[in-house]
Amino acid sequence: MVQAKKIMLYVVVVFALYTIITSPARAADLVQIGFEGISSAAQGVGHFMTELVN
Repeated sequence: MVQAKKIMLYVVVVFALYTIITSPARAADLVQIGFEGISSAAQGVGHFMTELVN
């Protein structure tokens, strides 16, 4: 099982590097979308906590 996890990790890393090398603009867009999603989720949690306190 540990061996399978290592192999999958290597596959993901190789795929990420391949994507960055072949299409850096698309990779940058995907990273930006990811960070916008995280930011939006954090703002939602903050708003929820503010409303919960009030």
